[in-house]
Amino acid sequence: MIELTFLRELRLLTPSDFTPVFKNPAVASSSAFTFLAKHNELNNPRLGLTIAKKRVKKAVARNRIKRLTRESFRLQQHVLPNIDIVVMAKNGTDKLSNEELNKHLDKLWLKIAQRCKKA
Repeated sequence: MIELTFLRELRLLTPSDFTPVFKNPAVASSSAFTFLAKHNELNNPRLGLTIAKKRVKKAVARNRIKRLTRESFRLQQHVLPNIDIVVMAKNGTDKLSNEELNKHLDKLWLKIAQRCKKA
């Protein structure tokens, strides 16, 4: 049975976790998000979030975007290869509804998985 949890091991936590992803990553983007990804040596994908105050002004909106992104990742993790993914929000992301955000996220999970399998 597939386990749909979001444990600490599935997160990018420290700057040393994030740094390799920013060096020559596979990129997928939409009008709301940019995904950067790079293969890791683990047996699972990991997620890092960078929702900048410059892009999304209000903390409530940043927290909503982070919560929806983590939930979407939790549900999609079993179809992702062993990659580290950094999700960055763009301007105007806070104006989208939850359904629109989930559509963007679902499309980008598939796109980044395909781009990382090619590389």
